Amino acid sequence: MDLTSAFLLATATAALVAIPGPNVALFVANTLTHGARYGCATVVGTTIGIAIQLAIVVLGLSALLQVAASTLIWLKWAGVLYLVYLGVCAWRQGIDDIERPKATGGTMGRLFLQGLLLAIANPKTLIFIAAFLPQFTGNDPTAGHMAVAAAIYLSIVFAGDMLWVVAANVSRPLVMQLGRLRHKLTGALFVGAGIGLALARVER
Repeated sequence: MDLTSAFLLATATAALVAIPGPNVALFVANTLTHGARYGCATVVGTTIGIAIQLAIVVLGLSALLQVAASTLIWLKWAGVLYLVYLGVCAWRQGIDDIERPKATGGTMGRLFLQGLLLAIANPKTLIFIAAFLPQFTGNDPTAGHMAVAAAIYLSIVFAGDMLWVVAANVSRPLVMQLGRLRHKLTGALFVGAGIGLALARVER
């Protein structure tokens, strides 16, 4: 991969990261509710989920996962139901609930798993990656070229997602002053993440 292709890939990926989707809605909601560390834990989870999908593409297994996607559809819908459930719970929270300590055992781990499962449960992402990356690796992409493209893509996605967390954390003091509205905001973000996942389709 030459420098021009690498720059174009980085620019295109940055533009994609700037468009909020289910992943962004999830870690912004977790940042507003729990704080920046927990938003970062969610981002690490989604990044590892995307890394798994990238590894499948680089190894040439995307076609296999596309065939298997129909048998794994239950995972997607389980994720949708879970996110909607989180949204309803956040919507119904009392005013003082968000001030209670959140750094209890396993909480950060649960948020990490939320991000990981959301990324893995969206098969459309893998099909998109399989079509997107080869556009920047030449007419006859090798595994090495694909690996470099995958590394650039993942690095930009991770950095961009962390910027979303920073932005959410900066706005958190204002959100904290909104009383019950802050719970409704985070609840709406969770539900929005669930809807975004529900609307994701695998294109054949």
